[in-house]
Amino acid sequence: MNMMMIAGSNRTNASSTCLLRYIEGLLKNRKISVTLVDLREQPLPFFSPDEQELHPNVQRVLEAASNADGLILATPEYHGSVSGLLKNALDYMNAGHVAGKAVLSVSSAGGPVGVSSLTHLQTIVRNLHGVNCPEWISIGYGSNAFDPDGAPLDEGMRSRIQNAVEQFVELTGMLAAKAAAAN
Repeated sequence: MNMMMIAGSNRTNASSTCLLRYIEGLLKNRKISVTLVDLREQPLPFFSPDEQELHPNVQRVLEAASNADGLILATPEYHGSVSGLLKNALDYMNAGHVAGKAVLSVSSAGGPVGVSSLTHLQTIVRNLHGVNCPEWISIGYGSNAFDPDGAPLDEGMRSRIQNAVEQFVELTGMLAAKAAAAN
């Protein structure tokens, strides 16, 4: 199985990116291949449908999405929605990159939870014909601290993350098997 993760924050040590790195470790412990695209480290130019030639970072993102069996998208919640950084990356994608693939939505918020950004993200995924995982992950004030090894300090949050990742992996496996059988 091959997963792609996109970290949609440009903040140093963003809790949404820390959360993705923790999830990356969980997946790698299961011997799952993971490609993590950190948009802070690999910025993309603003999307324009008029642009004929794609920036190398955009090409890498689109190739990783095409090759992935499942995607995990992480965003901080800004003004009740996804970050502009993540939205810009998703604007480069089309249904050919996402259709029929499992997608896990992840957010971090300055308040208790980031539900609005998750709802917006799932709407974007539906419009790209992806399959939203029934679980999602939101960390907020009080549950967004990490230990030196990158694990969430809150035991309940660790359990919630592990359960959501388990369901995501199971869904990804089912959809990938169905796609392989159809080909």
